[in-house]
Amino acid sequence: MKKTAGQDRSITAKWRPATRAIRGGTWRSDMGETSEAIFMTSGYSYDDAASVAARFAGEEQGMTYSRLQNPTVQMLEERIALLEGAPACRVQASGMAAMTAALLCQLSAGDHVVAAKAAFGSCRWLVDNLLPRFGIEGTVVDSRDVDAWDRAIKPNTKVFFFETPANPTLDIVDLERVCAIAKQEAITTVVDNAFATSALQRPMDFGADVVAYSATKMMDGQGRVLAGAVCGSEDFINNKLLPFQRNTGPNLSPFNAWVVLKGMETLDLRIRRQSENAMTVGRFLEGRVPKMLHPGLESHPQHALAMKQMKDCGPIFSIVLDGGREQAHALLDGLELIDISNNIGDSRSLMCHPASTTHHSVGAEAREDMGVPEGMLRLNVGLEDPDDLIEDLDRALTAAGL
Repeated sequence: MKKTAGQDRSITAKWRPATRAIRGGTWRSDMGETSEAIFMTSGYSYDDAASVAARFAGEEQGMTYSRLQNPTVQMLEERIALLEGAPACRVQASGMAAMTAALLCQLSAGDHVVAAKAAFGSCRWLVDNLLPRFGIEGTVVDSRDVDAWDRAIKPNTKVFFFETPANPTLDIVDLERVCAIAKQEAITTVVDNAFATSALQRPMDFGADVVAYSATKMMDGQGRVLAGAVCGSEDFINNKLLPFQRNTGPNLSPFNAWVVLKGMETLDLRIRRQSENAMTVGRFLEGRVPKMLHPGLESHPQHALAMKQMKDCGPIFSIVLDGGREQAHALLDGLELIDISNNIGDSRSLMCHPASTTHHSVGAEAREDMGVPEGMLRLNVGLEDPDDLIEDLDRALTAAGL
């Protein structure tokens, strides 16, 4: 493989984000390809027995096995790290593989985690169900209350785990203040940044230690593949995450890595246009529904904090209807253009009912605690003409009696 500017940190450090998204982490083979190559291989061959021994011992640079290194996968890791402002990154097979690895690689029986009660359903399931099976205690708090994080700390607290904006309540965590509390107590902050990506928000700039992603969402951006990523210090990635990943195997395929690489080339363009569309659609809905949860709108109680931390609002927000599940389902059934789908970050507009989809597994009691009522609908605004989306929603709202 030939070294390119995309591999030289002394050069890439000077680049602005849009340039890094196109050229960051680029390697080239002797063929001189301009687009990243897909290295579809599970293993590698060696010139002699001494070389393979040296590679496995860490005494010689080079690939050993695609569960550990793959050129296409490593290009994606370098690009994500560059955009995140992180020293290192490892990608995983899915977003939930990334969340699980980011937690389990550093926690042991007897440890304690403080987590936001408002979270993606599977993330909340990790705290409520999986971690306790391994003797890891969890406490959930209202993530909007900075003092609640401080009050929840115990002598064995090792991790703060939260999303901002949260899925699907759009709660905003004060990154600077919460991360400062964690640092004072030597607690590691793990932030799920999937709703924003580094294009809109970089948690490490506010003191976060670890940033985790479902790259399935906006990094791919077109609903094609599953992927996840974890960013952090070289010590965390190489000495905590890598041993866990090497021996448990939640690895990303080279093909999926290549697809995400292509998606990241247009990430900034897509997410900013989708954010603009979301504001247009959000302003229309604000006058038609009982409750809006959209941090880009002045009506959101944490709007000022969101705009302090984020460059834009993002394409995702929620509404809450008074008529519960029946009215929410009626609205979904009245849609003609917007798809009923539980994905987010897609270039297509998608809408779902979290209580019966993304948060079904956590149970009714946990949903109530999280602030996910039966009348809530989550909307991912895509790249379509916003006037077409508004016409579709207007028709569906009427059909649902609104």
